[in-house]
Amino acid sequence: MLEIIADLFLARGLVGAADMEFVAAVSRANAGKVIGEVLGLEGAATPIFATAEEGLSSKPDVFVEYTKPDVAKANILSALEAGAHVVVGTAHLSEDDFRDIDAVAQRVRRGVLAVPNFALSMVLLEKFAEIAARYIPNRAIIDYGDPGTISVPSHTARALARRLSKAARAPSALSWGNSADGEGNLEPESSDDEIQSVRVPGYLVSLDAIFGMPDERLVMRFEAGLGADLYVDGALLAIREVDKLIGVHHGLDTVMDF
Repeated sequence: MLEIIADLFLARGLVGAADMEFVAAVSRANAGKVIGEVLGLEGAATPIFATAEEGLSSKPDVFVEYTKPDVAKANILSALEAGAHVVVGTAHLSEDDFRDIDAVAQRVRRGVLAVPNFALSMVLLEKFAEIAARYIPNRAIIDYGDPGTISVPSHTARALARRLSKAARAPSALSWGNSADGEGNLEPESSDDEIQSVRVPGYLVSLDAIFGMPDERLVMRFEAGLGADLYVDGALLAIREVDKLIGVHHGLDTVMDF
């Protein structure tokens, strides 16, 4: 059985997973309680700790990091040093951060799986779009969200743009001109230039990957609702498979059979 330490958004899925033992959760607001008290689930006795460091005393096999960039790196490194594999859902860690994390993961022979979006439908869109980018040079990404959305473009859209730039045989012929350097000058080689972000009331999280050639167009769309349930299956898959990896890997498709 896998032993898991995770934040509360995954708690219901972990409690119901017959092949996992949910050994610890992290929540400052609920520290000292057990999961059953918070979720209203009788018999769910997983203890809740105030910090990741305290939770790591339970010696988990897998640590799920889903907090904020300013604390995520330290949590991940602590988990690796404690002997755990790590699933990362936290956005906006830098390439330098992941290089540092990879060095530690390689040294301790543990896997780190960083996933920008755990929704299985989004993972499939990424894979299908990657194939399309090899054959259709003109592409664009439209990233939809509510005006309250913090990230513009979204982390999911940026991750997709980077993947398509690597998969494509040539740069996209289309550019929205989103990306700029510190002085406001456009950076033409940035993959963010392929993204147009739309932030208007009435939109939930959704994304279009658009590929066009003369007289034909291919559009792939991902849409998410308000709840977190759509992310649970993908997160559980990542948790089940991360122990097969060594070092840092990006994307849920890394552990999926395509």
